[in-house]
Amino acid sequence: MEPCVKKKVIKIVGSASEETEDLVATERQIIISVNDKKVLSLYCTPTMIKEFVVGFILNEGIIKGHFCADSITVQYSEGMDISVNIPTDGEVSTEGMVRTTGCVGGITFERKEFKKVSDGFFVTSDTVRALYREFNQRSILFKATGCMHSAAICDGEKILVMAEDIGRHNAVDKVIGHCIIENLNFEDKMMLVSGRLSSEIVSKCARWGIPVLVSRTSPTSYAVEIAEKANITLIGFVRGNRLNIYTNRQRIL
Repeated sequence: MEPCVKKKVIKIVGSASEETEDLVATERQIIISVNDKKVLSLYCTPTMIKEFVVGFILNEGIIKGHFCADSITVQYSEGMDISVNIPTDGEVSTEGMVRTTGCVGGITFERKEFKKVSDGFFVTSDTVRALYREFNQRSILFKATGCMHSAAICDGEKILVMAEDIGRHNAVDKVIGHCIIENLNFEDKMMLVSGRLSSEIVSKCARWGIPVLVSRTSPTSYAVEIAEKANITLIGFVRGNRLNIYTNRQRIL
């Protein structure tokens, strides 16, 4: 399924108008079931579906027990919905479910405790800016449609995985899910995101021990509080030769 499609539009510039085609982002409902029983549904860009489901389920702690990513089935219906089933011997928990501040009706689950992230990862400010420039250049779907969010995981030298989605939380879930499936460690990684640094995004990084989180926009006050408690280095406003370090500057050389 394509991440964007062509639609007819009327473009008006001044007093002139013309009919043409433009790319718009594909939005599809994904229905998540556990042991063939529907748990919840969300909207997303129909790419990296298995990575998204693994990231979302584990980020939010929905399944209490073991499940195998290889056993997840993904089916595309005639109505263009995407059905995902996860076989597991664990229990399902959706307690504490809240709507997020993100787009397309995002969902997250409240947490009050955040573990401390280790201090073994360091990076220079020049490297942060260089990786973020590459990140912007590789945000192809955003350039095509103007309505996508991006997320990436870096090892301090290069971008290891990148995802784009109509939801900024979804993009983060996709890259985290990829790392989980590929058995990549998080303690020596850096997360790049395109959108606002909200509490939910910082919480996802805290859950997996990702030490550095970077964006071109600003954090919320609660995001800063969580980053301070979790020992995460929070960086915003990466634009040109500038950046702001909001918490735990010890990792930035």
